[in-house]
Amino acid sequence: MTLTGFSASGAGSGGSMITMILLYGVIIAVFYFILIRPQSKQKKKEEEMRNTIEVGDTIVTIGGIVGRVVSVKDDDIVIETGADRNKLKIKKWAIGSNETKRNAPKNEDKKDGEKKGFFSFLKK
Repeated sequence: MTLTGFSASGAGSGGSMITMILLYGVIIAVFYFILIRPQSKQKKKEEEMRNTIEVGDTIVTIGGIVGRVVSVKDDDIVIETGADRNKLKIKKWAIGSNETKRNAPKNEDKKDGEKKGFFSFLKK
């Protein structure tokens, strides 16, 4: 095989072409499962968090402003900040996290039929 990929006799070039195509397919699959898929799952999770904001929730914006939600409209949210209750109108895309949902107590007891972790037999 020469530098251009063609051999002098012409035999065996079909097998190397299939190998190259399979190699490119594996590389694309690895990029999809390592980079693209987790990023899209994270984006969906953030969008769901922003759409489930309710009045009374404590949120943190991407700029670091902490406040309590006063009203929710289509794309805008009004929050109160500080002791003097200053009101700010922000866009939904500017919400970094919902502290009310993050700090909510989680139910540790699993009911029958629910999935358990792989090492759950060690927790006794």
